[in-house]
Amino acid sequence: MTELYKNQSFTISHADDSPFVGDGLRAFFEYRDLGIKTATTNQFGANVIRAVPGMDSPGTWHTHDLGFQMVYVTKGWVVFEYEGEGEHMLRTGSCVLQPPDIRHREVRHSDDMELIEITSPAEFTTSDAE
Repeated sequence: MTELYKNQSFTISHADDSPFVGDGLRAFFEYRDLGIKTATTNQFGANVIRAVPGMDSPGTWHTHDLGFQMVYVTKGWVVFEYEGEGEHMLRTGSCVLQPPDIRHREVRHSDDMELIEITSPAEFTTSDAE
């Protein structure tokens, strides 16, 4: 096993012990931290993200400075647009790997949208790319 993966601790996250909070990257989403950031000392992050009903995305183009970002939709639907790839509607069961630095935006989503996002590292910089 490489040194990269040795600095991890055991963790379990239960829905009734880790509430959704509204202080994440986007105001129109709420975030539930799954404890992976702490257990991997920021090497990886995992969150359940859900839509705030009645709030729309402003559709701002942006990029993330990270090495890995995967999104898996567990409920509802969301439309992302990726530079060079066009618009894609992800629905329950859809998964997308967003390569590092890809210019993208969240265009619209259902009020019941919920997804899991896994990133590396857990904390990363987001830059507007309008």
